Amino acid sequence: MKILFLGTGTSTGIPQIGCACEVCRSADERDKRFRSSVLVQTGNSNLLIDCGPDFREQMVRNNISHLEGIVLTHEHYDHVSGLDEVRPLQQVEVYAEERVLAVVKRNLHYVFSENPYPGAPKINLHQIEAGNEPFVAAGFTIQAIRLYHHKLPVLGYRIGNFAYLTDMSTLDDSACEKLQQLDVLALVALRQFPHPAHMMLSESLTLIDKLKPKRTYLIHMSHDMGLHEVVQKSLPENVFLAWDGLEIELESKR
Repeated sequence: MKILFLGTGTSTGIPQIGCACEVCRSADERDKRFRSSVLVQTGNSNLLIDCGPDFREQMVRNNISHLEGIVLTHEHYDHVSGLDEVRPLQQVEVYAEERVLAVVKRNLHYVFSENPYPGAPKINLHQIEAGNEPFVAAGFTIQAIRLYHHKLPVLGYRIGNFAYLTDMSTLDDSACEKLQQLDVLALVALRQFPHPAHMMLSESLTLIDKLKPKRTYLIHMSHDMGLHEVVQKSLPENVFLAWDGLEIELESKR
C-alpha cells in the first residue's frame, strides 16, 4: 500500500496570497503546499481522502488518471470544492457523513437534479458514519473515527495500520483506542501557537506520544509553522513534516 501526499497545507495554501514572510518566499519546494489531501494506492485501486480546490493540479502533477473512491472528512470548502473537477473520470464513488453529503448535493445541485446538467460529473454518493463497523470503499476496508474540529464533528480514517487525521482540535478516549498500533499516522499540526479548531504543533506531539505510532507525518500546516528545514530539525526522530509529493510505502493491509 502506498501513501501519496497530494497536499499538506491549510485552507490558504503556501505561499499565501499577499504574504511576503520567509516561508511564503522560500525556494524550498517542501515549503510550497497545496490544500491537504492524500491518495492511498494498492494494485490498481486509488482512494482519495478529501478533494479540495487544488484537486485538478494535484491529479495532473502526479499523473493520476483514475479514482475508485473518494472519502470526505468534512464539508469545509478546502476539503470538498474540487468535486466538480472529477468530470473527466468515468464515474466516482464518494463516501461521507449524511450532513456532508447534503452540502455536496447543495453545492453541486446541477449534478444531482432530476435532469442533470449536460457534461456534469458523474458522482454516486454513499452515506457512512463513525463507529465500530468499518466500511469498504475502492476495495479498502476503512474505519471512520469521530474527531472534533472545534465543535464540528468530523471524521478521521484508519486503513490497515495507516490513519489520516486532519482538521481537528480534540478526540476522545474511544477514538484513541481505535488508533493504537499504527505504522504510519498522518496528523494535523497547523502552526506553533494555539488555534481554536486545529491542533498546534505541541498538541500534536502530545497526541503522538499518547498513540505511539511507529512514524508520524504532520499535515495541514500553515506558513506560521515555519520553514520545513528548520522545523524538521526540532522534531523527534520518528516525526516528520510531510510535503507535497511525498510517497511512502506500507505493508498492504486492505
